[in-house]
Amino acid sequence: MAERLVGKTAPFFEMKYVDGEGEKFGKVKLDDYKGKWLVMFFYPLDFTFVCPTEITGINKRMEDFRKANAEVLGISTDSEHSHKAWINQAHDNGGLGKLKFPLASDMTQQVARDYGVLVEEEGIALRGLFIIDPEGIVRYNVVHDMNVGRSVDETLRVLQALKSGGLCPVDWSEGDDTL
Repeated sequence: MAERLVGKTAPFFEMKYVDGEGEKFGKVKLDDYKGKWLVMFFYPLDFTFVCPTEITGINKRMEDFRKANAEVLGISTDSEHSHKAWINQAHDNGGLGKLKFPLASDMTQQVARDYGVLVEEEGIALRGLFIIDPEGIVRYNVVHDMNVGRSVDETLRVLQALKSGGLCPVDWSEGDDTL
């Protein structure tokens, strides 16, 4: 059974990445997000079917994430070069197109393992999503089967609820009263 991460310090990571423009390579680490909320999500593989719906869905809502002082980081066990090729491939030809957030490469599979989403026998990650607060504490995580995409609306709702600092009842939305 995977160790519970919610309420604990997020496991440190450092990975290679490609920027959302599909042009620049670099390294990203957890400390880069200190002082900001981080929505970090794992997806199984580049050039697949459900993954681009999630990635482009999040990309369409990046202004909402930024208004919430949150950054986004996508991660798979593919290389940063594969990510670059996928970003630079036209959307109507199975590609992603330009993104407003980076895609990181967890080729060692260590980050997916540390966050409890690695499918060891396949070397790929489940659809794990983590919200990490500005102090580096995991405040939320959800893990889906590979065949089911996540809800961007629900991710934003949970982020806003966590930021409210209050007790948020079922179906709470930003602007609603807390308990």
